[in-house]
Amino acid sequence: MRNISSVLGRLAKSISISLVLLFAVTTTSNAQDAKEGAALFKANCSSCHKIDKKFTGPALSGMSERHDEEWLVKWIKNSGAMIASGDPMAKQIFEEYNKVAMPAFTQFSDDQIKGIIAFVKEEEARLAAGPAEGGATGGATASNDANNFMIIGMAAIFLLAIGVIVILSRVTKTLEKVIANNQVAVEAARARNESVEETGKVKFAQKFLKNKKLVGFAALMVVGLLAVLGWQTMWNVGVHQGYKPVQPIKFSHQIHAGVNQIECQYCHGGAFKSKNASIPSANVCMNCHNTITASDHYNGETSPEILKLYRAVDWNPDTRTYGDNPRPIEWVRIHNLPDFAYFNHSQHVSVAGIECQTCHGPIETMEEVYQYSPLTMKWCVDCHKTTEVNADNKYYDQLIEAHEKLKKGEKMTAAMIGGLECGKCHY
Repeated sequence: MRNISSVLGRLAKSISISLVLLFAVTTTSNAQDAKEGAALFKANCSSCHKIDKKFTGPALSGMSERHDEEWLVKWIKNSGAMIASGDPMAKQIFEEYNKVAMPAFTQFSDDQIKGIIAFVKEEEARLAAGPAEGGATGGATASNDANNFMIIGMAAIFLLAIGVIVILSRVTKTLEKVIANNQVAVEAARARNESVEETGKVKFAQKFLKNKKLVGFAALMVVGLLAVLGWQTMWNVGVHQGYKPVQPIKFSHQIHAGVNQIECQYCHGGAFKSKNASIPSANVCMNCHNTITASDHYNGETSPEILKLYRAVDWNPDTRTYGDNPRPIEWVRIHNLPDFAYFNHSQHVSVAGIECQTCHGPIETMEEVYQYSPLTMKWCVDCHKTTEVNADNKYYDQLIEAHEKLKKGEKMTAAMIGGLECGKCHY
């Protein structure tokens, strides 16, 4: 009997260990599948699909209840083939989304697609649970701990305050006795000190006023200081260097031109062919932001700044349609030249090949755009004096004299060919 019990005990122990290991391996495998699925989903699916709402494609929440796993694997791998085969569910989805088929992902294995499905299930469960089911209990516990800590702290502060009051009362009584005993002496000493101080001040003022050279020098210094301050104030009238207004939408050049390296001319196309660089229309923004919502940074919700853009163009991200009530975005102008000054972007960008950063500073690093350069006449003239002419363009083909100098190897600046003429900048 003992041998049988021993054998049964070892057998039960082995079975328990095997079940634990099997559960651990299964859990680890599922976690790995979901982790790989998350990477594949973000790289290939997130631009068209959201878990909890319609996007370019349908919402993925509940897809495992609507379709079995085998059908989902076939659909994700090659939706076009399923539509062509006449599958009723595939045809229904195809018709619902304006007969636009989902791209085929034949490069994925069945296991990779199952990993994507596992990731979607995990996200679905997380969203269904809300911010955190244990949040209320945890919050209550944390609140109770905080209340207990506050009560103990208040009691300690109260006892400390009583002790301080007792000590201060004794010190005050002692000081009152000392002051009462020495009040006469203190008053006499104070009177002597005041008379000495007043006498010293009077003598210093009298000596200063009698010294005419010193008075004249002080007056000259005051006048000079006021002249310098006045000159600086007048010199900077109309100069707005560092001006950084608050814009209606927090557009970040650091993200667009810096991180994503979007060319300046994609938005400001007028800089190549026009006097003005131009502000892009909201439709240019929507070329990207009809799908890019920055939801990864806002717990799955669309960025508040992108929502402002949607409201301006009257775009409904749920139905993916435009309304009939668009409104202009009231951008605040930053770089503003006087009316009598003429500046042509195309002359500088297309002909001279000047980089945007020459005038606008490191725009690709600015979270909020500000006026980098002073844009004064002196600043422009100094640039024209030092900038060498790029003669490799049609604009200078007619400048025979300039070509002759260049052939001789002489360096030229904009000032040498009329860059300082008043009419270049002033009407």
